[in-house]
Amino acid sequence: MPKKLTSAELKRCCDPSMFPFETTKDIPVIEGTIGQDRALRALEFGLEITNNQGYNAYILGEQGTGKMTTIRTLLQKKAASETVPNDQCYVHNFTKPDNPRLIEFLPGLGSVFQKDMEELVKILQTEIPKVFDSKEYDRQKSAIFEAFQKSQREKFSALDEEARQKNFGIRKTVSGLVMVPLKKNGEPLTDDEFSALDDEMKQAIEAQGKEYQERLDDVVRHVRQEEKAAKDAIRALERTAALAAVSIWISELQSKYRKTEGAVDYLEQVKEDVLDNIADFRPSDENPQQQALAMMMRGGKPETDLTRYRVNVLVDNKDTKGAPFVVESNPTYLNLFGRVEHRVQYGMAFTDFTMIKAGSVHRANGGYLVIDALDLLRNMFSYEGLKRVIKNRQIGMDDIWEQYRLVSTTTMRPEPMPLNIKVILVGNPMYYYLLYYYDEEFRNLFKVKADFDGRMKRTDDNLYKYALFVANRCAAGNLRPFDREGVGKIVEYGARLAEHQEKLSARFGLISDIMKEADFWAGKAGSDVVRAEHVEQARREAIYRNSRIEDLLKEATLEDTFIIETSGAKAGQINGLAVLGTGDYMFGKPSRITCRVYAGKAGVVNIERETKMSGKIHEKAIMILSSYLGGTYAGKKPISLSASIGFEQLYEGIEGDSATCAELYVLLSAISGIPLKQNIAVTGSMDQHGEVQPIGGVNEKIEGFFDICAARGLDGSHAVLVPSRNVRNLMLKQEVLDAVESGNFHIYSFDRVEEGLEIFTGMTAGARGEDGEFPEGTVNRAVDDRLRELTASHKDKKKDDNGNGETRRKDDSDEAANV
Repeated sequence: MPKKLTSAELKRCCDPSMFPFETTKDIPVIEGTIGQDRALRALEFGLEITNNQGYNAYILGEQGTGKMTTIRTLLQKKAASETVPNDQCYVHNFTKPDNPRLIEFLPGLGSVFQKDMEELVKILQTEIPKVFDSKEYDRQKSAIFEAFQKSQREKFSALDEEARQKNFGIRKTVSGLVMVPLKKNGEPLTDDEFSALDDEMKQAIEAQGKEYQERLDDVVRHVRQEEKAAKDAIRALERTAALAAVSIWISELQSKYRKTEGAVDYLEQVKEDVLDNIADFRPSDENPQQQALAMMMRGGKPETDLTRYRVNVLVDNKDTKGAPFVVESNPTYLNLFGRVEHRVQYGMAFTDFTMIKAGSVHRANGGYLVIDALDLLRNMFSYEGLKRVIKNRQIGMDDIWEQYRLVSTTTMRPEPMPLNIKVILVGNPMYYYLLYYYDEEFRNLFKVKADFDGRMKRTDDNLYKYALFVANRCAAGNLRPFDREGVGKIVEYGARLAEHQEKLSARFGLISDIMKEADFWAGKAGSDVVRAEHVEQARREAIYRNSRIEDLLKEATLEDTFIIETSGAKAGQINGLAVLGTGDYMFGKPSRITCRVYAGKAGVVNIERETKMSGKIHEKAIMILSSYLGGTYAGKKPISLSASIGFEQLYEGIEGDSATCAELYVLLSAISGIPLKQNIAVTGSMDQHGEVQPIGGVNEKIEGFFDICAARGLDGSHAVLVPSRNVRNLMLKQEVLDAVESGNFHIYSFDRVEEGLEIFTGMTAGARGEDGEFPEGTVNRAVDDRLRELTASHKDKKKDDNGNGETRRKDDSDEAANV
């Protein structure tokens, strides 16, 4: 039998007396996540498992369930107790300049080493010039230079004296030193004078000149070798002189960083490079204009560029407490994996290892990286790049656009950095399951699923936790305290969001919003405490701000633009209930469903399906309805009928099976001719056996029909039928409860479709007796009789069609015979 529900069954109110406080100011502020035990256990497992290979986490759940807040809170506590990772520094690679070296230092030592190297360069720029200003250095250098000059003079003088005896001399020309014939007075022989000589004399001079020229070339060659040896000697002298000044400072640094792998070897390479490039530490003799011109010719690089001795501290954990955790709000490829910047000078772009900039993956190395999944997927290359570094367990610095350029350019490729990181993606369930089913790598890399529930059980313990949450938000958001009645209304709002009397919503983002709005209205009222009426006003105002479309549809219904009858009775017409959504607001809307039945064998025709306005679930519901019709009325004999069911004034698609009961009732009414009460609406799904199944949006549906009836005037006859299994989902607004309490409005629950049929028709549904017939005066008997008439009518029509067909065939045969 259908049950008339009382007002107490339509909403489970929260008893404020259960809270042991007057206002939330009286209870302690405790941080933590409420109602997410499953997700918290998953996160605890994912964060504590030491094997990072694949045990990264994906946090999924509805918007506003506190996913990001929870992971921030957990990581703040966990990371603080863990080891601080090493500093990561890039230095110049003296053997491969395009591949900067990576050196790891203990936390905080990276910046110290950077300052030490800067200080070292300053010291060498001061000390090395002092060495070359010393008298001892000048004496040794002069000795080398004078020895070279003396040897040079001796060789040239000896050759020149010997040649002069044969009337030849050494002269300097554009092409170098040459032997030329001389006159007796020592002047060079002119071309005219040489031409005036006889041939024998010419040949003798040429032969003699060739001999002396060859000897001169030998002397020049020996002199050049000696010059090179002198330069090498001076260079060796400079190296020896500078070695003492350089070694003492570099040895001190090598001793200081002897426990840092790679630092000692790097400092040794620095020493060798300094000694090989002593000139870089000596003052230049060029004026500023000459230096600027030379720099431009070198592509913007100064001649004495000491940048190669600098240290690029890519990751500095000097001030880090525990393991780092980074929340990347804009996960572009460059923000995640860093970049190599360029500097433009004199129209040319150049770079070096000091322009390598860290990304969030570098900064989170040794700790945790949190990224919003949707933001990650939106950015080109980011998702694939993240998977690559997790798999390879190292971070490279690749130029992602290199493969798309028409012309390849030289770029730096720093030494990859070893990676030890936990990645936590945060997103909604849809993205998780899409990635899980369509990306095999995702399954292997994100093995921990932390599923945040949108609802939590309504226990006394959780109710008190709700109050703690309210107190926490009041303290964090500088809100007025809530009294116990106000907290009770917050609890009831949470139950309404959860659509369940035994559960509460875990979408605390929405709870926080209503708290802020209630605090606003409390302030407008001049109250120091947020009370129940302020929460109710906040809810009313929020509905009013978002209900413009709902109000327009109600207005159109009251004006009879949308035809919804709420009085009288009519065959083949019923009021169904639907839920509409505008994205940020859901509301109920009555729908007029009609049916026409006529003789034929088309069966039940879904008009929405024929016009391609019906979804697959609704099409399935029509097939279930047809199955119930056949099982109930055609158990021993076939039936024939044609029926069309449609949603009148429907201008958009329809989906779902919550109108199945309504469609069955309107079909049976159209078949039997029994009118249905128009002051009643129904919602509910059904199976093939007539069992009523629960539906969604029951609160919005009831309130949508109630608002129309209330606007036209409640007279105690208006009612709504809902599935019994949906009673636990009822959390109706106070206006509905008041109308039910006063007897002006009624809500019935039912388990079988026959129960609802009796309420709509005022007649007994009827069950088959031992004779296989339905009792007289029942709805089912009227339906059964009408179906027999339709079946018989269809058979008679078929016989008539067959008879006419035989006559026509006989006439055709006679005519053919006559022909």
